[in-house]
Amino acid sequence: MTLPFLTTAVTKTYGISIPVIAGGLMWLSDADYVSAAARAGIMSFITAASFPEPDALRAEIRKCRSLCDGAAFGVNVSMLPKLVPGEKTADVFRLIADEGVQFVETSGRNPEEYMPILKDAGIMVLHKVPSVRYAVKAQSVGVDMVAIVGAECGGHPGMDMIGTMVNAATAAERLTIPYLIGGGIGHGSQIIAALSMGASGVVMGTRFLVAKELNAHADYKARMMEATERDTQLIMHSVRNTVRALANETTATVAKMEQDNPGVTISDLLPHISGQHGRAAYATGDTSRGVLSAGHALAFVDKVEPMAQIVDRLTQEANAALARLSALQSIAPYQESA
Repeated sequence: MTLPFLTTAVTKTYGISIPVIAGGLMWLSDADYVSAAARAGIMSFITAASFPEPDALRAEIRKCRSLCDGAAFGVNVSMLPKLVPGEKTADVFRLIADEGVQFVETSGRNPEEYMPILKDAGIMVLHKVPSVRYAVKAQSVGVDMVAIVGAECGGHPGMDMIGTMVNAATAAERLTIPYLIGGGIGHGSQIIAALSMGASGVVMGTRFLVAKELNAHADYKARMMEATERDTQLIMHSVRNTVRALANETTATVAKMEQDNPGVTISDLLPHISGQHGRAAYATGDTSRGVLSAGHALAFVDKVEPMAQIVDRLTQEANAALARLSALQSIAPYQESA
């Protein structure tokens, strides 16, 4: 099922059926997941950081291409907030270009220094930011499109903590390049709402955590289905690296450390927040430990099903929302009484 009359910059750029991006998920966005999204008519990105060895990333890209049946896919590159010795981000971009990948999703910091590599290779750049002010900056350095992922999102909502509705409306006033909206998005009606506010599409992550093709333990997916929009917790704001994650023993511990010790550092928290804990949870299904990114779209996570069926449901929901809007057009405009 498609929405053929909803043609946006996102559907045209990626050649997809509906304007939905399945954002890169650390440790989870592999060839199986990304190609399932591609075949379902949406766009997704392999997370390069999940494959730190160049040969492994190259192999995953090639595997994904073989599974996509000619549909578009990309690679997510999460750049560290600041340069560290030995950082190999430029090498990752060169590998992506060498493999002929046409699309990247960047995040973490300003991509300006890498734009020459990407543009010389003809790569389309979607840059992910937590609020509109960063989108304006990204626009100024030449990215093609921005994804603005607000306070309701799983993962990193940034320090401003601006909500999705405000991001969507202000972006229309301040940007000239196409933009997507994310953060708490998991229902087809929200796609229509975002488009009506000026967005060219939406970004979803949490909604797809129960996709059949996602390589995570059945118990992990069962916990996602049990959880509600009330079952997330914000941590790490004190170290300027805010994260929204599934509330569990780890988030409770980290929150207490931040409350009890205002001078806590990222190094102090590292034994609890290491990504390896999250990776273990995906493999074992033990969700009691680890920083497991999850947002308010847990409200819409209800059953494990193939990616294509999730996309069909989103499309049906979007069509229903459009029908409601169509019905409203028959209502006479409101006029104040004299």
